[in-house]
Amino acid sequence: MIDERRTDSGIPIAPVYTQADIEGFDPDEHLGLPGHPPFTRGPYETMYRGRLWTMRQFAGYGSAEDTNRRYRFLLDQGQTALSVAFDLPTQLGYDSSHQMARAEVGRVGVAIDTADDMADVFDGLPLDGLSVNFTINATAPIILAFYLVAAERQGVPYEKLSGTLQNDLLKEFLARKAFIFPPAPSMRLVADVVEWSARSLPRFNPISITGYHAREAGCTAVQELGLTMSSAIAYAEELLGRGLAFDSFAPRFSFHFATTMNLFEEVAKLRAARRLWHEVATTRFGAQDPRSARLRFFSGNSGTTLTAAQPLNNIIRSTIQCLGAVLGGAQSIHVMGYDEAYELPTEDAVTLSLRTQQIVAHESGVADTVDALAGSYYVEWLTSEVEDRAREVMAAVEDLGGTVQALEAGVPQQWIAEEAYRRERAVADGSDVRVGVNRYVDDGETPHEPRLFTLDTGIGERQIARTEQRKAARSRRDADRALDALQSTLRAGANLMPTLIHAARSGVTLGEMSDVMRTEFGEFREPSPW
Repeated sequence: MIDERRTDSGIPIAPVYTQADIEGFDPDEHLGLPGHPPFTRGPYETMYRGRLWTMRQFAGYGSAEDTNRRYRFLLDQGQTALSVAFDLPTQLGYDSSHQMARAEVGRVGVAIDTADDMADVFDGLPLDGLSVNFTINATAPIILAFYLVAAERQGVPYEKLSGTLQNDLLKEFLARKAFIFPPAPSMRLVADVVEWSARSLPRFNPISITGYHAREAGCTAVQELGLTMSSAIAYAEELLGRGLAFDSFAPRFSFHFATTMNLFEEVAKLRAARRLWHEVATTRFGAQDPRSARLRFFSGNSGTTLTAAQPLNNIIRSTIQCLGAVLGGAQSIHVMGYDEAYELPTEDAVTLSLRTQQIVAHESGVADTVDALAGSYYVEWLTSEVEDRAREVMAAVEDLGGTVQALEAGVPQQWIAEEAYRRERAVADGSDVRVGVNRYVDDGETPHEPRLFTLDTGIGERQIARTEQRKAARSRRDADRALDALQSTLRAGANLMPTLIHAARSGVTLGEMSDVMRTEFGEFREPSPW
């Protein structure tokens, strides 16, 4: 008797696959060629033969100077782009001096209170030669404004800036919970950024529609794909409601998926994502520009797969996840540090994570040909199976009135909670194997304790003092006028980006701008399910 096997999404796996399993599969219709519809095989013709993926280690902590030093180190090690982590006060719209912020300043990312801080983060780093990713959502418009002012100070024109602003508020309501404002005004902020950027930042992605955090919160690969596509539809409809043409903004949509441990399901999910977005863009929204239907994505390896037990095992886990992202055709990849189950990664750990990408790129041969798994009976069957099941998730969201209404009702959140509970039970009872945790545990072993990252405990007070000095040195009159203009723009319903950029130039802080928005929008409190 052959034991039953399933993917992480619960899809039953047969012992062997043959041509009979992909009956009705048409290579021209379902695959095509790389760089051509339906883009299953990749968004570009040559893929990694023409250009390797961007190696973008997520980094940021402490002060702007601390983060600048880490970026210089990573670039010296061969990293090809930057990805900025922000501390919780910055993510939640508080200056470092706020009483709710003091204990968290600089702890899980860099503290950014003013445009001066942003300029310090990139001091000596030419912004016209770097691609920069900003993992920020509720305060994304303000962070973008600070970044634009930093670019102005370097003399870099907006049209030369490249990178990505995450700017996906829906996933905050769905999974991560770092929201500030209710869903409706949050959607307005996202749309303001995308609308303004479509005209002013031709090389910049103003949104990264993200399934990663729902996956980290516990959902399956199928749910991740379905919920991400539903969010993309919601954003597109919001922008269309402003009278914008789909092709005016969709080419700069980017996506962000997790890559976890089930190698073939992850590859199938990423291939299915491209095919599914092509259909949504062309059939639902009538895309005429091929770039509008060409899904590009960043893959973040999964932090929830890392274990504190036998932490060196995490090196192997991250390598498998990196390989899955490459075989799935990622445009940008982040590999977790093996010590991140403990704390912020050390320089040794981030260097090893970067070396992992470099070894996969240059020594494995995986980048030598495009979509190497195409035509595999199993992979093609699984790609179609994941796609079909993701459609069911999308249909369920549609039946609830769309993503915003579904989130307000709490339904997708419940799906994720139920799946997370199921997974934790499976780990607890041993049916979901975790090496070193519930199997192959040596009770007599001496655990490998990584050399932990140490954060300077004085960062908070120094950051507060610096922000207060900068506030004292600015023109109070100009700052007050900029805040008044922001309030007027909010009430008029006009696009906020020009006003936010002016406020950033005037020395207005992130907390001050956020407080004006709080006054106008209110703060969101998620209803309790009990």
